[in-house]
Amino acid sequence: MKSAPLLLSLAIPCAAAAAHFTLDASPKTVVIGYYSAKAKPVLTIHSGDTVDISTVSGNPARLEQLGLAPGDIPEALRAIDKQVTDRGPGPHTLTGPIAIAEAEPGDALEVDILSIRLPVPWAYNGFGPTTGFLREDFPNRGGKLIPLDRGRMLAHFAPGIEIPLHPFFGSMGVAPPPAAGRISSAPPWIHAGNLDNKDLTAGSTLYIPVHAPGALFEIGDGHAGMGNGEIDVTALETPLDATLRFVVRKNMHLKWPRAETPSLYITMGMDEDLDAAARIAAREMVDFLMSAKGLSHEDAYMLSSVAADFSITQLVDGNKGVHATIAKSIFTGSH
Repeated sequence: MKSAPLLLSLAIPCAAAAAHFTLDASPKTVVIGYYSAKAKPVLTIHSGDTVDISTVSGNPARLEQLGLAPGDIPEALRAIDKQVTDRGPGPHTLTGPIAIAEAEPGDALEVDILSIRLPVPWAYNGFGPTTGFLREDFPNRGGKLIPLDRGRMLAHFAPGIEIPLHPFFGSMGVAPPPAAGRISSAPPWIHAGNLDNKDLTAGSTLYIPVHAPGALFEIGDGHAGMGNGEIDVTALETPLDATLRFVVRKNMHLKWPRAETPSLYITMGMDEDLDAAARIAAREMVDFLMSAKGLSHEDAYMLSSVAADFSITQLVDGNKGVHATIAKSIFTGSH
């Protein structure tokens, strides 16, 4: 029996006639390096609307150093690099914010990832002496340009090494609580942000607790693929385009982001301490199994032990990430 979407009964009705929008990355439609409840929205939509979104990735000068031909660098990236001077403490260029008119603090924002597209045939990976999980072992800066075969959906890392492509966005998030101020785009937190969760490919859905009016959604940090942990601080970094649908959930009250794919339910935890992050993800899984599947506290704990997988999402962005996954296929009843 096919499992229903996460807490489907809590969805509120969408607008009678959902609208569709396009939001391209440009100096006027991105922020660099931060999430903030005071950020001015570049687009306002309604619950149920869809948006075609483009994002950019990289620094033009660095991409040329890695061997990318100047003519292959997107013009939008060059314009953003030259013109956007108000920058936060983080490194990511994020398209948005998008305000969803109905969203209020205490709601949840459902982000349905309808499609993800690779607009360019390249990605890059790089590290520096002050970043990465093994930075003490790599005191010099390094990096490489990695060709993408979009027809075969493979990255040519090196002769004899081909990596399957699974495009996803490293960063999708909303404004943090207003009291947090302008926060760096690097550490993931209760606002989601830089989750680096490679399960969030096309066909998946992300649920984010809303902390500010309009939610103020931002997206970027495109990845053509990634290994869990992302240990050198970057993945297969590349621009990505996407089509997303936004739905406000008035009766879904979350403490932390959750997600689902066609085959998995996902809970998440983020903290500077990896053990603490794992405990958050575990307690979120227990809570999900109780609230969505009707299990007792004890049964939810036991099922998490015998059927859920706990994985390190990333280790390098301030707050470490752990996500727990459980297969939808094990639920054969009516829940």
